[in-house]
Amino acid sequence: MVSKKVVVNNASGLHARPASLLAQEAGKCSSDVKIFVGEKKIEAKSILNIMAAAIKKGTEIELQCEGAQEQADLAKLVELIESGLGE
Repeated sequence: MVSKKVVVNNASGLHARPASLLAQEAGKCSSDVKIFVGEKKIEAKSILNIMAAAIKKGTEIELQCEGAQEQADLAKLVELIESGLGE
């Protein structure tokens, strides 16, 4: 299992479009992917779970990947979030 903390930096946080992109990319990962926001644990492959967490700009989240490709999956998702999720 590997994890990394990252700050959500896109202007509107993880609303529908970036949440969808994150869930799609997480769905392509062979690893089990979780997002931790404070005490909440979120299934990253579910757009509804991501949107329900109401993650705003400036929020620090922790991505956690566990599986055969966990290092590569984590690096890909961290890069996606740091790039602003297409916004």
